[in-house]
Amino acid sequence: MASTVEIPLAGGAADGRTVTVELDSNGRPPLTHHHLGERGLAEAEVYELESTGGDQGWVYRWRRSAV
Repeated sequence: MASTVEIPLAGGAADGRTVTVELDSNGRPPLTHHHLGERGLAEAEVYELESTGGDQGWVYRWRRSAV
């Protein structure tokens, strides 16, 4: 069974929320997260993984709208 981790979202419409993602075989989360808005893909946003160096370890930072 794969391990999971909760990672906070920073910026964009989902700022302050967290997502649960699966870690790969090296213990790393996916490099990007596509967060769907209330209208699904029409409001999707792209978040990129950043290392924080703190206790949390990672954060997904808002980069742009997906469409």
